[in-house]
Amino acid sequence: MNRFALLAASAALALTLTACQGEVDDEDKEAQPEAEAVVLVAPTSQDDAEWKTYLGQVIGANTDGITERTFNYYLPAATDPAEEDGPYSRMMSDVRTVLQRGVLPGNMLSFSSPNSTMMADLIVEAFEDESIQDTALKGSRVLFIGESKDESRVRQAALSAGAEFRFVEAK
Repeated sequence: MNRFALLAASAALALTLTACQGEVDDEDKEAQPEAEAVVLVAPTSQDDAEWKTYLGQVIGANTDGITERTFNYYLPAATDPAEEDGPYSRMMSDVRTVLQRGVLPGNMLSFSSPNSTMMADLIVEAFEDESIQDTALKGSRVLFIGESKDESRVRQAALSAGAEFRFVEAK
């Protein structure tokens, strides 16, 4: 499944959730028990299909306030960062290009991988590029779905580019 398919799945989920929300008057609100929050659980396997299903749900749950597009960056766990012209180096190039051009307000960049540290390394390295301005992501959001051990360095990188930062622990 490519990024477009993940984006389409996220959009479909968001539309489904929006369509299911009916207007409820105040009396009905009091009569209805509070809905329990759905807890999303990350897959324990390295299966890309399972991860993409999970990530689509997490991304969809974090689009509040996003008025434009969501750009999803996903690296499979088996990605070799040293592979020349492999997925890691191509994504690094893509992210740097996007950051150099700047991202319009209202957009979201989501980053995720079953290998949280590898994705965090990519984000930090891409965002450290000297040609990236500290306002490249002003008014935009960076969503990092990963392990808590990687959160602070990704947060620092995102904030240095002017982004709103949101973290979801994959657990």
